[in-house]
Amino acid sequence: MKKITIKDIAKQAEVSISTVSFVINGKGEKMAISPPVIKKVQDVAQKLQYKPSMIASSLRTGKTRSIGLIVEDIANQFFADLARVIEDEAKNIDYRVFYCSTGDDNDRSEELVQSLLQANVEGFIITPTKNLERTIGMLLKMQKPVVLIDRYFANQKVSHVAMDNYEGSYSAVKYLIEKGRKNIAVVNIKTGMIQMKLREKGYIEALKEEGIYNENFTLHLEYQVSEKSRIDSIVNFFKENPEIDAVLFLSNYLGLAGLQACRILNYKIPEDIAVISFDDHDSFELHTPMISVIAQPIEEIAVKSIQLLMSQMTNYEDFKIEKVLKKGKLIIRESV
Repeated sequence: MKKITIKDIAKQAEVSISTVSFVINGKGEKMAISPPVIKKVQDVAQKLQYKPSMIASSLRTGKTRSIGLIVEDIANQFFADLARVIEDEAKNIDYRVFYCSTGDDNDRSEELVQSLLQANVEGFIITPTKNLERTIGMLLKMQKPVVLIDRYFANQKVSHVAMDNYEGSYSAVKYLIEKGRKNIAVVNIKTGMIQMKLREKGYIEALKEEGIYNENFTLHLEYQVSEKSRIDSIVNFFKENPEIDAVLFLSNYLGLAGLQACRILNYKIPEDIAVISFDDHDSFELHTPMISVIAQPIEEIAVKSIQLLMSQMTNYEDFKIEKVLKKGKLIIRESV
């Protein structure tokens, strides 16, 4: 299908190309073009389904109507779902989204920020890596609109939207205790990121309140390892602590590896071990038995992040920094 240009509109409307250009760019009245001619050009443009060039528009106005979205891993279902909702919300206000993954690599994160700056995106929504605080500070000094999602830096003055990770973990452990589980383990990654620290803190404090916290039931794994290595580590952890009767996985990829470990050990869920994982995943519902989860409020996080970003992009001088925590949902299935 032939792309419609302003030349096609000019020909059908029987006006000059410059007249069409002025009308389409909202300068018809300023250039003393009569209302009937303005309407005629607009009607023809609509009839021909004319779509202005994004590149030409950005060169003319300095605005790209684009947002840079940087997440940890777009292949992870949580981040994929989050990106989809953000993209839909952006589309509703006629913005497009450039999204990319860091792999939790700080150097990669900094490269992506620089690439998006060169692409002249108007704002950033970022899931930051643990050492990205300085780069975020640089964006703030440049007066670039920024919203952090999923995680944040506690002392940095920047808007963020995240789940209440402490409450989610605390509630899940309390539920396991109510179900009679006493030797509850947790599987986390070695990280300095605040969301994972808060999840582990909720786990620890829920157990300490009951007087049943055991530090031997905590497993910390490296993030940058193969799936096989992750599974093997969990298998060994369970073998070393056979009394464990429940486990909380602090991310869905840890939960998926944990299910493989249970299969290798021939553990019956929930008879031998109860399982709850953070961040829902299609595989958890397809698994037999279905796995209980702490689901993040993905739509709420996405919508709020766009709202906060737009408040900065439309009025950077007067916007207020907001630090928003959204409550997750404990979804009980068959694994407890």
